[in-house]
Amino acid sequence: MVTKKRLVRALLIAAILVAAAAPKIWPDAMERLSSSASGAAIATLTPATPRRDSPIRVTAEAVAPSPLAETVTSTGTLLAVESVDLQAEVNGKITAINFIEGAPVREGDLLVKLNDADLEARRVAAAYEVSLAELREQRISELLAKGFVIPADHDEALNEVNVRRAEIALTAAQIAKTEIRAPFDGIAGLRYVSEGAFVNATTRIATLQRIDTLKVDFAVPEKYADRIRLDSPIVFTVAGRPQRFAGTVYAYDPRIDTDTRTLLIRALCPNPGEVLLPGAFANVELTLGETLDALLVPAEALIPDFNTAFVFVVRDGKAERREVVTGLRTDSRVQIVEGLEPGEVVVTSGLPQLRHGSAVTVELGLPTAAVALR
Repeated sequence: MVTKKRLVRALLIAAILVAAAAPKIWPDAMERLSSSASGAAIATLTPATPRRDSPIRVTAEAVAPSPLAETVTSTGTLLAVESVDLQAEVNGKITAINFIEGAPVREGDLLVKLNDADLEARRVAAAYEVSLAELREQRISELLAKGFVIPADHDEALNEVNVRRAEIALTAAQIAKTEIRAPFDGIAGLRYVSEGAFVNATTRIATLQRIDTLKVDFAVPEKYADRIRLDSPIVFTVAGRPQRFAGTVYAYDPRIDTDTRTLLIRALCPNPGEVLLPGAFANVELTLGETLDALLVPAEALIPDFNTAFVFVVRDGKAERREVVTGLRTDSRVQIVEGLEPGEVVVTSGLPQLRHGSAVTVELGLPTAAVALR
């Protein structure tokens, strides 16, 4: 009897629970039923999707050896191969300016003359004194030959001649300091003084520049210091001129700048027509080395994977996942140093759909072209 009561009670509790859950269960069941019917209808109306083993259309490129130049970029400044500020060695008043601003001058040309009237007068007086001393020495020399004077008298007269000649040389040197001459062939700059101006050793009169050849000063990070070589080629551009100019490294500083951690390098470049001017800002590319048979692939063909990278190679109509070791990089390409052989075909598009062993239909692109590292 007790068992029947328990059974009836359990059935009542189950019925109550089913009645309580029915409002929630029924709509869900109907929704699933409706979705199934809709899915079947859509499947009936939609064309069948391609099978997973259908060939995937991709583009690819045959890898071929090509030159690769490794370069480092920097910014630099153009300098005249020879440059000097024209300044006087002594204080004085300018009596003549013999150059035209912006005009070429020749080595040794007298450019500026200072007042030397007092020195010229001193030189004339010294010349008279030399003449008198030489005459006296000649007379004593004749007396010495006849035995009327001792040798010491002649030595004293000869010494007087030499002293007077030295005074003339000293005066001539002082006069030379009043003349400013061109130390090399070049172009005279703008002058900052006029005739009649009083100048001293700190007065800047003008500049002189030789610009048929220019120097290019630039710096590279210290990590490249052991790869810098004399005669390494550079190319550079300047603002306002579309063409690229060439030069070669001829010297570098034998120390690392402790403030910038860079190595200062100097290159020479010809300047035909003198179209480039000293002081211009230059964007410089220095060639560190060149590989003649580098294997390059488009950057989009490379797939990074943690500490390694891989590409897909087409072999027998299927995609083969190939791990590679990369080298230098350009703006659009990557050098492969291990993992590829010349002539192999690398997939360049459709990579997200590929798996190892996927069947592919290939459209070949152009072979790898020669590029320079930036």
